[in-house]
Amino acid sequence: MSGQRALPQSKEALLKSYQTRLKDDVKSILENFEETVKLARGEGDSQLSKTTQCEQDTYEMQVRAANIVRAFESLMKLVSDIKQYLILNDFHSVNEAIATNSQLFRATQRDCDKKLMKLRDEMALDLYDLEEEYYTMVLDSELGR
Repeated sequence: MSGQRALPQSKEALLKSYQTRLKDDVKSILENFEETVKLARGEGDSQLSKTTQCEQDTYEMQVRAANIVRAFESLMKLVSDIKQYLILNDFHSVNEAIATNSQLFRATQRDCDKKLMKLRDEMALDLYDLEEEYYTMVLDSELGR
């Protein structure tokens, strides 16, 4: 961790627990898988009858398969915990996203303000022209009577 900044004690302990959980779960998956493969090969001679040995191997495979599933579920929970930790504690990324969105919204606001000002100016000119036309018509109609 020489390139990383120093983490507070609780974060350091949490990351170590994540590493431990990861190693334990992967080790459990690997060991159970290896033993299942050994059982499937049918290695080893035993003093049990073939039927009894087959039943025992089947039961052991089921137990080992359940252990593999349990380890994978634990890994999925670990991934979920890590995601939650990152979402709740990654303030730098959250602040960066907020700043980026803020800049984007300010730029959009400036653009809208410019368009509104241009529209206001155009409407003022059109209104001036319309008023001039109206009053010219009113004046002409009064003089023309």
